[in-house]
Amino acid sequence: MLIDTYGRVATDLRVSLTDRCNLRCTYCMPEEGLQWLAKPDLLTDDEIVRLVDIAVRLLGVEEVRFTGGEPLLRPGLVGIVERVADLAPRPRMSLTTNGIGLRRTATALKAAGLDRVNVSLDTLRPEVFKSLTRRDRHQDVLDGLRAAHDAGLTPVKVNTVLMPGLNEDEAPDLLAWAVAHDYELRFIEQMPLDAQHGWKRDSMVTAGDILASLRTRFDLTPEGADDRGSAPAERWMVDGGPHRVGVIASVTRPFCAACDRTRLTADGQIRTCLFAREETDLRGALRSGAPDEEIARRWRLAMWGKKAGAGLDDPKFVQPDRPMSAIGG
Repeated sequence: MLIDTYGRVATDLRVSLTDRCNLRCTYCMPEEGLQWLAKPDLLTDDEIVRLVDIAVRLLGVEEVRFTGGEPLLRPGLVGIVERVADLAPRPRMSLTTNGIGLRRTATALKAAGLDRVNVSLDTLRPEVFKSLTRRDRHQDVLDGLRAAHDAGLTPVKVNTVLMPGLNEDEAPDLLAWAVAHDYELRFIEQMPLDAQHGWKRDSMVTAGDILASLRTRFDLTPEGADDRGSAPAERWMVDGGPHRVGVIASVTRPFCAACDRTRLTADGQIRTCLFAREETDLRGALRSGAPDEEIARRWRLAMWGKKAGAGLDDPKFVQPDRPMSAIGG
């Protein structure tokens, strides 16, 4: 069991498969990209599967989310999913992606055992997408979403970040589109995870702003706390249901007290929080021949030291020294 001093138990493992990405989103990285990890520093497919096996067999992890960077850039992704699906106990598996490669991989991922996907899409307007991502790939994302839905990777969740002066007016249109295509839309407050450190709290679009905009067109009925559980998104029924919309208010309504996540970076480090500044090295233990029980012990010790919260509400908050692409969303 991965328990911390506040009594929280981590059962949700986020695994970053690569730090690389084929977009250059303005809230994540500079246009020229970043200094990518060297291949020897990345966990191998075998190492990833072994660590996931330790997590589910010895540490009580029940759900695994593959992230990046962009996880579809990982050459061995389908094989990793297939091998994790064969573990006992078998964890639930999902994938967070920008969707560009989903059209060609959705069917194979479903056959390998993937349960569902989260796809990032911030706008319905191709020109705004190009401005936000610095790439002209909007239609590829739409095609990937449709392929994921058709393959049965459901519920297909769409993650959207609204930014002032770019797409903050699109919330109602995005929700209408998601309902029409049977996707579950989730708005995420912009977080301080950009490599340029340009995030400013006083200029972000807040959960309150988003809900006020949505209510100009839709009737929203909140789900109860029991339905939410430890999920980061607060959800509302749209016009009485069955469709729902979520808002992840990481900054203005932090949910750290219910956090059940543990994170494995692409280079084999354990992070207790997306915003943690400390890491525990498991790659070194793997490569030095440590047995599973020793790796599990180090993992437990790392999670025992998890802090009470991310500290986003602290005026003295300091951003992580690694960009989001190297940590995993």
